[in-house]
Amino acid sequence: MNSESAKTKFEPLNVPPPALEHGGYEVLRAAIANDQLHVSLRRAFDEPEVWGVLLADVARHIGRIYARETSMREDQVVEKVCAMFEAEMARPTDIGTTNSIS
Repeated sequence: MNSESAKTKFEPLNVPPPALEHGGYEVLRAAIANDQLHVSLRRAFDEPEVWGVLLADVARHIGRIYARETSMREDQVVEKVCAMFEAEMARPTDIGTTNSIS
């Protein structure tokens, strides 16, 4: 995690402009608080496999933002993200908990 996680003020991201323009619904929100990941999500798809597409799309977005803001190439970043995803799925460092909140 980075030093920004020590801040006491929550800093949400902006809603993507197409969602504001066309409507839609949020499916995933992730925040770092006290150096821990906290997630809100909804079971947005009938088939769980669609989450794999979503995660792959997110990995590509991560690659593009790192490529824009650092000296790393997009494909290098995506490779690192995928490698860590596989490692974490194989041997979780923290499986966390899941609660339903309405």
